[in-house]
Amino acid sequence: MHAHSQAISDSSIRHIDSILPPKPVDTLLRIRNLNPFFNLHVDSTLSYNLEINRDETKYYYYLRNSPAGLKINKDDGILSFKADKALFLSGKLKYDNEYRVSIGVQSLDNPKDKIDTFFSMIFYNTEIIPSKVKPTVSSTLTIDEGDTVSFRVMCENGSFPIEKISFFANMPLKNATLVRNCDDEFLWSAPFEFVRDTDSGKVKIINLNFIGANRFNVRDTAIVKLIVRDALNYPLATQDYNLVTKNIRSYILQLKYTFLQLDKGVKKTKGTRTTFDITSSTTALTGSVLSASDDPATRKAGVILPSVGVSLVPIKEAVAPQKVFDQNQAAQIRTSIKRLDYMLGENAVVGEKDPDISKKTSKLRDELRQTQVQLIDIPLELDSNLTEEELNQYFTSPKVNKKYRVKK
Repeated sequence: MHAHSQAISDSSIRHIDSILPPKPVDTLLRIRNLNPFFNLHVDSTLSYNLEINRDETKYYYYLRNSPAGLKINKDDGILSFKADKALFLSGKLKYDNEYRVSIGVQSLDNPKDKIDTFFSMIFYNTEIIPSKVKPTVSSTLTIDEGDTVSFRVMCENGSFPIEKISFFANMPLKNATLVRNCDDEFLWSAPFEFVRDTDSGKVKIINLNFIGANRFNVRDTAIVKLIVRDALNYPLATQDYNLVTKNIRSYILQLKYTFLQLDKGVKKTKGTRTTFDITSSTTALTGSVLSASDDPATRKAGVILPSVGVSLVPIKEAVAPQKVFDQNQAAQIRTSIKRLDYMLGENAVVGEKDPDISKKTSKLRDELRQTQVQLIDIPLELDSNLTEEELNQYFTSPKVNKKYRVKK
């Protein structure tokens, strides 16, 4: 049994070909071999011949936003570039930075016959320049308690810039500003009593670690050694000094008022005794005069009068005895006041941070305590209606100075 294949006539084949769609005509202007992305190594050279689907003699090429060093031949479309290292060192080009370059082709005869497109370029370098963390201070700092340390943490960027910074220290630091990025400021104030008595050399050492990392988590660490020395708490010491001086000045005013009362008592007693002395002397003198009179009655009165003057002496001692003890107390109080005034002037604070403020405070406190012990038996007059100016005016008056001055 034989099988026969079906035969198709030539007319049928021609009919099938006639119904196929016509081949499209390339009418739009385009760059046939444009590479959308160029990846170049530093110090490499690029030479790329662009082709269009038209007669190149009737068109020209141009670039916009091209990076430094990229050129194109406007006639034949040869794209050339030499990635010189000097361009990167000068900052005109950067590694791992995508440059978007606009390229166009335009007809010499018809300005509307043109095309605009773009491609991207990126440059890389196998020589990795590490990025560094650079604080703006030396690696070792020395401060005192109460001082504030402040500096910026800069970055020296290499092939891959530092994107974040981590910070930690070998001990907790209260109120310290955190450094997270390049150019952030580190700020910290060392509190008083930060250095303990048990710390060696009366100092405490803090290690500040600043760790920078790039996007590939490659790290660089900068360490700042901070030495904190034990120092005087000046605000507290100043308050203590002011309190002691205030107490001394208040005690001086009490002493001045007590001195005034004692001195007035001595002055009043002296005036009474002077009155008795004058009266006694006058009586005796009158008696002597009358004794020489011719009149017997007058002569008799003259004999009696001297006896009257003599009798006034015990009355004077009974009425106005000498207040030697009060005068000595007044002199002692005056001497104490002068000494306290001298000690206040001698131990005055110089400047805002006098290094000897603690010693001066201790001297003033000891002097006040010693004076109070010496005058412990003298009752102080506390109720004063006089002002400080009036007390000072009386204390420094010429009469009082003359009365209590040291006699040669």
